[in-house]
Amino acid sequence: MAWKKNPSAVLAGLLFIHLLAHIDRNMLLDFSPQIIADLGISNAQYGFLVGAVWVMSFGVMALFLGSLADRFSRTRIIAAGVFIWSLCTWASGHAQSFEQMALARFFVASGEAALVPAAVSLLTELFSEERRGTVMGLFFMGIPMGIGVSFLLAGTFGAAHGWRSTFYTLGVAGVVIALLLAFLKDDRSNAPAHERGAPFVLQVRTVLGLMRQRPALLFLIVGFVLIHVLFAGLSFTQLWLVQERGLDAASIASRIGALQLLFGALGAVVGGVVGDRLARRIPGGHAGVIVLFIALCAVPMIAYRFVAPGSWLFYLGMCAGFFLPLGSYGPANAAIMGMVPPQTRSTVSGFTMLCINILAIAVANLVAGRAVDVLIAQGVSSPLTHVVLATDVVGIGSIFFFALAALFSAGQRAGRGTAPTAAVQPVADTAR
Repeated sequence: MAWKKNPSAVLAGLLFIHLLAHIDRNMLLDFSPQIIADLGISNAQYGFLVGAVWVMSFGVMALFLGSLADRFSRTRIIAAGVFIWSLCTWASGHAQSFEQMALARFFVASGEAALVPAAVSLLTELFSEERRGTVMGLFFMGIPMGIGVSFLLAGTFGAAHGWRSTFYTLGVAGVVIALLLAFLKDDRSNAPAHERGAPFVLQVRTVLGLMRQRPALLFLIVGFVLIHVLFAGLSFTQLWLVQERGLDAASIASRIGALQLLFGALGAVVGGVVGDRLARRIPGGHAGVIVLFIALCAVPMIAYRFVAPGSWLFYLGMCAGFFLPLGSYGPANAAIMGMVPPQTRSTVSGFTMLCINILAIAVANLVAGRAVDVLIAQGVSSPLTHVVLATDVVGIGSIFFFALAALFSAGQRAGRGTAPTAAVQPVADTAR
């Protein structure tokens, strides 16, 4: 497997595939007016396409495909995922009804769910512990970059050729990449049984057992899920700025987009690089780094909800809110991967993605939207301010769980300094 001898090239390739995934994912948002008009669908049906249908598929499949990536070739799992999501992106361009588009998008999400669990495990294997935060941050930079490029493509190629041709082109490009990726071997069939993942149910039991046995891992995952509630606040930010802060919808939309892309990407890179540098110097390692990031961002994020629009503190708080979630990706993933045995890495990553998508994305957005409606019905002034502030408080409140993770991690480090590290038990034994 000569390709593993060039980890930087592997990282660049996975970043490009991650970028492609988020371009395909966001194209439905970028062409929403045209797609709604062409397919004759309602706003509720469109909301189902971009929300529930995605979460139902992506979250569950991330766990299942993560377990497969722990047993079989990770490159083949990724290749299969890219092939499925690209083929269904192409099929999305042919959709003539809501039902056809919903089916296509369901399998786009299923295919994309294969990427992150397998990629995170692979990058953890190829890079040393001292560089993992940086590597994870660079990989997850594909999220803001993909969002930005998707808008750029929609405004250039899409404007000239239409949304259907854009979907066709992206689908064909992805299929070609999948076929090339399938030639990379990641053969683990000769590895001992205890170095490979178990069948799905047993593997999930193993992961749940790890969280019971390792409080630092449990607290870290809980904190990582909670910090994603900030994205629910971002879903209502533009509406809040226009309706309750009096800003112009057209100008603030482009400003939010530019700042979110800039500071989201900056957060991914800085979070990873700074996280690796500080993790060796502060108690709790990477979990302690996230505690520091939250402490630095909390005050301007809360102040931003109350200060005059356009002031320096207003933009400082807005940018801090864009920076913080992505800034946690490198340190959190590096810490999680460092706490679990190699044969469970993809499954743990898939389980984390499942929790994030169900609890922090689907449920949090639903609760936030319902809360706005209830507050309006009760005649509460500035209902959107109350709701976005609440999402800020929950996201910032994740500091409590990251602090507990840092505390337990520091204790484990001290224990390893005086006693040998316990050997990892085989998967089948762990699950008993």
